[in-house]
Amino acid sequence: MSELLQSINEAVQFIHTKTKTEPSVGIILGTGLGALVKDIQIEKEIPYQEIPHFPVSTVESHAGKLIFGKLGGKNVVAMQGRFHFYEGYTMQQITFPVRVMKFLGIKTLLVSNACGGMNPQYLPGDIMIMDDHINLLGDNPLRGKNEDTLGPRFPDMSEPYSRKLIALAEQIALDEKIKVQKGVYVAVMGPNLETRAEYRFLRQIGADVVGMSTVPEVIVANHMGIPSLGFSIVTDECFPDSLKPVDIQKIIKTAGEAEPKMTLIMKRVVERL
Repeated sequence: MSELLQSINEAVQFIHTKTKTEPSVGIILGTGLGALVKDIQIEKEIPYQEIPHFPVSTVESHAGKLIFGKLGGKNVVAMQGRFHFYEGYTMQQITFPVRVMKFLGIKTLLVSNACGGMNPQYLPGDIMIMDDHINLLGDNPLRGKNEDTLGPRFPDMSEPYSRKLIALAEQIALDEKIKVQKGVYVAVMGPNLETRAEYRFLRQIGADVVGMSTVPEVIVANHMGIPSLGFSIVTDECFPDSLKPVDIQKIIKTAGEAEPKMTLIMKRVVERL
């Protein structure tokens, strides 16, 4: 057995000593976006530091707990806080929880993040359904020897975000009268925010929003055949010609204010899976 498979098995075995819940949906909650947990009928909370081989969140607003329970009538497992490349973790460490969630039984992955809006039609507080992404993190979680039992050496990425799930989310947003955007997310290494020239470049290569997460988890989900749906909350405007210094507390506040709308869509999606 490879070291990766052994680590996954050890994490899963430990979790099974804490809960018998078999989740069908995995959820990763981004910066300032942990409140969905309030809608989960919680059966068990496990701090990351207790789980073998799990990294630990070092970013404020990331609680660092694995939450098991029911949402929309489905068994779910939610990561209240994620890991980022800029924290110093490897891509394999960042995506390890997705591997574990697959072995716990998930069939669908929902991800969320806070992002900067570069599309001039986007406003702070807007919700963007992720239609595609660009990986500018400078690394890939699949680099190195492939574990064939987890997925193929060269996984297809023509549909990184499930078109079926995107259509479902759009219909729910329409039904709930919630305005949503749909666009392309570009992931950069961080942790500094971008320069004016970098925002121009990122916009020119086809990105609507920019952030520092999500893409590694979605790559690994695709590697293992897990359909994914992603939501970005636009927390600030990143227009090069009128760029102003960013207040991180304001970003978290904007994410928190927009969160109830995103949470409602996510909850309805889970109900209808």
